[in-house]
Amino acid sequence: MVFTLGPKAISAGYRLASFDQIGSTNSEAMARARSGEGGPMWFVTTEQTAGRGRRHRAWIAPRGNLAASVLETVDVAPSIAATLGFAAGLALEAALRDVAGPGLTGFSLKWPNDVLVGQAKLSGILLEAQALTGGRLAVVVGMGTNVVAAPEGMPIPATSLKALGLQVTAEALFAALSDSWAECRAIWDQGRGFGEIRRRWLALAAGLGQPVAVHTGTATVSGIFDTIDETGCMIVRTSSGNSVPVAAGDVHFGAAASARAG
Repeated sequence: MVFTLGPKAISAGYRLASFDQIGSTNSEAMARARSGEGGPMWFVTTEQTAGRGRRHRAWIAPRGNLAASVLETVDVAPSIAATLGFAAGLALEAALRDVAGPGLTGFSLKWPNDVLVGQAKLSGILLEAQALTGGRLAVVVGMGTNVVAAPEGMPIPATSLKALGLQVTAEALFAALSDSWAECRAIWDQGRGFGEIRRRWLALAAGLGQPVAVHTGTATVSGIFDTIDETGCMIVRTSSGNSVPVAAGDVHFGAAASARAG
């Protein structure tokens, strides 16, 4: 099979560069941005050999998995551009539901950048940005999904569509994703529509209202996951009743949260 854009993505003006194998779709997209490519454009492969996730963790996509990055040029502040990650989560969840059909339910979105099935990670998201002349910003949104295989030794358990009993191809998932991204990107609308993105994201949020511990690298914030705010920060209600915004960190729920808090 070959990668193709969905009809909504084509209508929205997206273009596509596909690769049999590549080191990193995010790196390729960012290199094109530095060379003057403005997008909107997808970079996609079924075999990524040098990908990365948050905090420089490796994200390797063996042949058959999906690694896809979309390059967008926006005219907003970096803090607003960062909320595209929530649009990406919604787009991935919608695409996964589309290809899974009634055979699989239970997708949820884990703050800030994962798609889960049950307690296991299925997809991850990585945003990178580059300032351009004239004050504009090139944003690359990388989205990786375990289609045929899941990595081992991750901070949280991982699974794949194949392990869940679904015979889905990376190419079929990408076509659905390109369309759902076009829809969510239009709702986001240079950040003006983040209120609607936020509302939809919270409806799918993993661990909402539950005990949470967020390790930020320098401290651990523990309490109840209350919401996300207008900037995308997680709001944790601590035992003292304070609402603490967290901009980034590794999230642990349930028993794992209790262990982190202790």
